[in-house]
Amino acid sequence: MDTQPSNSTTTRPLWRTQRWLMLRRLSQATVLTLFLAGPWLGLWLVKGNLNFSLTLGILPLADPFILLQSLLSRHGPERQALIGAALVLIFYLLAGGRVYCSWVCPMNPVTDAAHWLRRRLGIRTSAHLSRQTRYWLLGLALLLAVLSGTLAWELVNPVSMLHRGLVFGMGATWAVVVAIFLFDLFVTDRGWCGHLCPTGACYSLLGRFSLIRVQTAGRNACDDCMDCFAVCPEPLVIRAPLKGVDSPPLILSSNCTNCGRCIDVCARNVFSFGSRFHSPPKPGRPSAVPDDQHLS
Repeated sequence: MDTQPSNSTTTRPLWRTQRWLMLRRLSQATVLTLFLAGPWLGLWLVKGNLNFSLTLGILPLADPFILLQSLLSRHGPERQALIGAALVLIFYLLAGGRVYCSWVCPMNPVTDAAHWLRRRLGIRTSAHLSRQTRYWLLGLALLLAVLSGTLAWELVNPVSMLHRGLVFGMGATWAVVVAIFLFDLFVTDRGWCGHLCPTGACYSLLGRFSLIRVQTAGRNACDDCMDCFAVCPEPLVIRAPLKGVDSPPLILSSNCTNCGRCIDVCARNVFSFGSRFHSPPKPGRPSAVPDDQHLS
């Protein structure tokens, strides 16, 4: 479920206009299926949850944000947790930290559904909330770990709660999920993921120097249809590489989730995935500065 593009994409095949969205949903469903196969079917391919898991009894994977909280709470992690966090850290440094948000996080379909319904209902009003708030909440989560000596934030973290709920039973987690859905629907568009979630803030820091980037190499063909801005969960990251005279045709912002929706909806083939080193600045232009500084 996502925002409908304009009529400029209606004559293109469904796979061309929805392929990255469908692949993201497949990725999210696959991750959940691997975790649910154990408690539901007795097929323990993956044990654990998004905080820490062991695949096939061999491969450990751990959330770096959880590891950092653990260290600050003065709890020494086991060797497997350190190895798992290092593996995850390396992956997201290459693929883009906020790939987690668009390809793995179980809250993403919820917030995407709220965004879609908001567009369908024509809700335009939105409370102003600084996108820097998520970094303040990230700092607060880490401070709570220091002061309490526990992973206090994880007790109320909607991302962790939802994943635990899907594995072990939802219970009161439903209230949290519905609250975030309604918040995104009526209060602030993309409010949770774009403005509040400290997990996403942590992964955006990891993705600041990531290898895989969205290119705007075909930006000269842009016809200003605004489809890419309509579907992008962080639309301000598009502006400089698409229209900026001092920017290379490359989205360098760490807040880009590499969701691929701009690639899907663009009938002019302006966007594509590539390497941050594949599309350097044009001669005579200064090096690009990541456009995070333009976020309000």
